[in-house]
Amino acid sequence: MTEKNYLIAGGYGFIGSCFVRKLLEDKNNSICNIDKLSYASSLDSINYSNNDKYIFENIDIYEANEVKRIIHDFKPNFIINFAAETHVDRSIDDPDQFIKSNINGTFNLLEQGYQFWKELSSSEKTSFRFLQISTDEVYGSLSKNDKQFKEEDAYNPNSPYSASKAASDHLVRSWFKTYSFPTIITNTCNNYGPWQFPEKLIPLVINKCINNEKIPIYGDGTQIRDWIRVEDHINGINTVLEKGNIGEKYNIGAECELTNIQVVTDICRILDDVYPHADHPYDELIEFVTDRPGHDYRYAINNNKIKSLGWAPSYSWEVGIRETVNWYLSNREFLNSIMKQSYSGERLGKV
Repeated sequence: MTEKNYLIAGGYGFIGSCFVRKLLEDKNNSICNIDKLSYASSLDSINYSNNDKYIFENIDIYEANEVKRIIHDFKPNFIINFAAETHVDRSIDDPDQFIKSNINGTFNLLEQGYQFWKELSSSEKTSFRFLQISTDEVYGSLSKNDKQFKEEDAYNPNSPYSASKAASDHLVRSWFKTYSFPTIITNTCNNYGPWQFPEKLIPLVINKCINNEKIPIYGDGTQIRDWIRVEDHINGINTVLEKGNIGEKYNIGAECELTNIQVVTDICRILDDVYPHADHPYDELIEFVTDRPGHDYRYAINNNKIKSLGWAPSYSWEVGIRETVNWYLSNREFLNSIMKQSYSGERLGKV
């Protein structure tokens, strides 16, 4: 089997680390992981012991000269950009870092990747890919009865976070249209699973329950999100790399729309079963708090296009969330150590 070089930006984040773990299963893969190691990164999420084809570079993709050096030294077949600031509340309070990472950082990867690609042979150019990992939030908000967003729908972002991701997507598309640089964009929905930083809804709720603390829910909790187990997302990315068409976009969603309050009560129900509290059911910890500014009501993406490539989600919600709860119960040291860096115990992430 032909060896492949994967340059992963943001490979110690939640989704990026899952992708790296998948790549490490094939000894023909060489991996260069570049990550600035922000508050949401976890070095423990990747076990690369005795693997001489794994390289880690502690850099910020905002640093153009370092990005150039690494690309030309490593000579990737694929550049996959997971690196991004992703927390909506943080973007509202301090949008500057989102502009630097999500827009300027993506520009650096694109431009240096393009300059490298121009010097490749014809056959190497043909097999090269630049893959941008994006979000459903760039499409904006839906009402309850609106049809799911399709790839050709216009972008309509409503937060500094989603606006910065929309801008980076537009840059990626323009490098394909202007320079014929072989790019692909994927837009995913809310991911969940092991190793997620606990400012996000699911691990935060689990942690609140374990510590018998109030679980704050924005507004009335009826906002709707589409949820996908992170491993299904990763399999979708690999499908796009193998079978996707350059210059196109692919929505990777699981057709699993749930209200925020349903997600929280499902977690409480599972914990009542596997880790019961002595005095009360966990849903008694729920409290409703003032809604987030500009809170989008519903995200939902149509996944027919990627399903036409032969991909489909494998996890049901019930199996996926129960396995996730059990993972966090078995890895409470991860929650305990990383919560010391947490943004705020009273704010739920990406909901």
